[in-house]
Amino acid sequence: MKEIRVNELTDNLFEAISKEWMLVTAGTKEKFNTMTANWGGTGFLWNRPVAFIFIRPERYTFDFIEQNDYLTLSFLGEEHKEVHKICGSKSGRDMDKVKATGLSPLFTENGSITFEQARLTFECKKLYADLIKPENFIDNSITDRWYGESHGGFHKMYVVEIVNVLLPSFANTHE
Repeated sequence: MKEIRVNELTDNLFEAISKEWMLVTAGTKEKFNTMTANWGGTGFLWNRPVAFIFIRPERYTFDFIEQNDYLTLSFLGEEHKEVHKICGSKSGRDMDKVKATGLSPLFTENGSITFEQARLTFECKKLYADLIKPENFIDNSITDRWYGESHGGFHKMYVVEIVNVLLPSFANTHE
């Protein structure tokens, strides 16, 4: 993989996150898990490029995120929707998602996990986390729509620093 600076990104991240989706991956070379997510965003906070993601504590990936300082956000492109469907609907507790999807793990110098199929990866370091609290909602229609028995528990929000932006080695960038 090839590293670029965050200010060299040309992606529309609103589109990438909401429509293309991303894989959130955490763990170690020996044991990791990945899941599909499409809630999150990017920005500039505390003088750092950051991303923010939301993970429900009941998700298997949650424990991997909690136990590790780094995680990745990998964008595979819309042609990999089947991978996202599996990684978003099946639990790593019950199956080997890498084997089931044909993903090929790659490991960064920091020990983070991304995938050969990724067209773009953010390697991130956790900075801040907090549970979403029902009493803090101003618009209660959100809690009715997205939380409860049929949806799951309240998410934990993570603010993570984007420490590396990785592209496939063959990617054409502004050089």
